[in-house]
Amino acid sequence: MGAPTHCGSRPIHYSGEPALTDALSMQPVAIVRSAYKEKFGIPRQPGLANSIISTIELLPEFSSAEAVRGLETCSHIWLVFVFSECVDKGWSPLVRPPRLGGNKKLGVFATRSPFRPNPIGLSPVKLEQVRIEGKQVYLDVRGADLLDGTPILDIKPYLPYSDVIADAEFAVADRIELLDLPVHFSEQAKIHCAHYQRTHGEALDLQISELLRCDPRPAYKKNDSDRIYGVKLHNLDVRWKITDEGIYVETIETLREGEGNAS
Repeated sequence: MGAPTHCGSRPIHYSGEPALTDALSMQPVAIVRSAYKEKFGIPRQPGLANSIISTIELLPEFSSAEAVRGLETCSHIWLVFVFSECVDKGWSPLVRPPRLGGNKKLGVFATRSPFRPNPIGLSPVKLEQVRIEGKQVYLDVRGADLLDGTPILDIKPYLPYSDVIADAEFAVADRIELLDLPVHFSEQAKIHCAHYQRTHGEALDLQISELLRCDPRPAYKKNDSDRIYGVKLHNLDVRWKITDEGIYVETIETLREGEGNAS
């Protein structure tokens, strides 16, 4: 192979040349604390369940007021994270995106599949507040699509003048796909939502509605309107089904300690 390509004074080496190492070592800077205790049910993209607040907890080595100085002036931030549940699962050049019904294959780099050569994701989220409690820094955010315990590799400010590309196109996914169906809560579920509102100050019914309108069902099971599904949200087990007429929340039960924890 020829000489390395140069950009300014820094050489860019081709893959496989001795100047590149076989692996890069990165250290997480933070951990996500979120309501999502398992992969199933998490919105497939950020910004679809904005009523749910997650917290980014900076790890001790990076948890300082100096490290986040000025971040409070941002309305939104980027989170660079690791798909921690997929690290040891391998990858394939072709994947089946759920958006296409699970039948059509696309190249992995034409999708946002978590099963990637480097299982890294990128999510824009709304920054609600920067909290500093003693030596601990927390970032409260809305719209995160991240599993509880997800490692964060980096945090960056969202730049409105450059990060919004008005004429961007992607024919495979050109719009948000949400179910336009009413959400019905059983009497038991209504009582639980009201109790959660009183004790936690959060609109659980709105959170569940946003989550289920994202339609977490596997594509190949969407014709089975009698099937009851369950998602773990906060410390709750939410049971529901979807028919052509609506989304039905059947029961909400509090999980025993340990049942709602991410693996």
